[in-house]
Amino acid sequence: MSVTQQQVLDGLAKVMSPRGVALTDSNVLSAIAVNDGKVFFSINVDAAEARAWESVRTQAEAAVRAIPGVTVAMIALTAERKAGSAAPPPPPHRHAQGVPNVSSHRPPQSPVSPMSKQSEIPGIAAVIAVASGKGGVGKSTTAINLALGLRDLGLRVGLLDADIYGPSVPRLTGIRDKPQLNDDRKMIPIQRFGLAIMSIGFLVEEDTAMIWRGPMVMSAITQMLRDVAWGTLDILVVDMPPGTGDAQLTLAQNVPLKGAVIISTPQDLSLIDARRGLAMFKKVNVPVLGIVENMSYFQCPHCGTRSDIFGHGGARHEAERLAVPFLGEIPLHMSIRVTSDSGTPVVESEPDGPHAAIYRAIGAKVRDQLQGVIAAA
Repeated sequence: MSVTQQQVLDGLAKVMSPRGVALTDSNVLSAIAVNDGKVFFSINVDAAEARAWESVRTQAEAAVRAIPGVTVAMIALTAERKAGSAAPPPPPHRHAQGVPNVSSHRPPQSPVSPMSKQSEIPGIAAVIAVASGKGGVGKSTTAINLALGLRDLGLRVGLLDADIYGPSVPRLTGIRDKPQLNDDRKMIPIQRFGLAIMSIGFLVEEDTAMIWRGPMVMSAITQMLRDVAWGTLDILVVDMPPGTGDAQLTLAQNVPLKGAVIISTPQDLSLIDARRGLAMFKKVNVPVLGIVENMSYFQCPHCGTRSDIFGHGGARHEAERLAVPFLGEIPLHMSIRVTSDSGTPVVESEPDGPHAAIYRAIGAKVRDQLQGVIAAA
């Protein structure tokens, strides 16, 4: 059944704002995107009123999900301080001696840590992030081959593509299917190569531009973590977008990550950004499982001559300097690129080849660090 924008508006008209006005008349809705049963939009309010609107967002999501034919509803609450809004109150008045006025005294308030909202995903023993400080270092290719390497070690593995703006997993896996819903209206991950896989790319067309603000990205990642029927997994590998922004913080604040794998090339420019990514995970108390040097060297398939196109050993030296494990070197090789572009990653398509062995060796180092978590699950 095809869902129309008017149906969505009709459903939202029954939801009241905190002031008792219909949501559709409150001048807070972004453009509503409806695509093959999937509905995306945001509610944009003043930051000072955000808390009062959170229940409205929940009601709006429920109203949209109740529309026949809706399979996915991603609704974010965007809170920005509008011009002319009241500024935060000034600090309490102090006497010349610097002692606060007694009447202004308030008991010290303990700030609520963002990490206090973390909760495990039922059925998943360990969630790990594969991240990089910058794009173009082969992070997604490494993430899926690492997942396949972990699979070959006998683990039950899932793969979540958390790169909302540039999802690569549909192309890397050759998946064109759309996720179905189970009886609890949770999305069922696509099964391919023995992995449970989910990506925003399964929900939108490949050439669709995701022009979303941060809260929409955060909402989408949260839903793909929480509203997917992952089943029982030893490890969920999360392919992160490049950088150190909303997506990374959302993941770290949503689930207790058991570790992060940092991907870098040997060149200094990539290593600078890798340091930022590593520093971010340390700041949010996520263990760094290690650094992988991707595109470590080029070996001519015809003569066997090795060339260090981007330099060599930079990631290993960085790992030693920062006292984190060095997980391995992955060469720049045509077969890795070709198999990735064709939707059959090299660990799957050439399981007995040298590159698959490298990814499995990296997977073994990751597994060994997570052994206690996996065994306890």
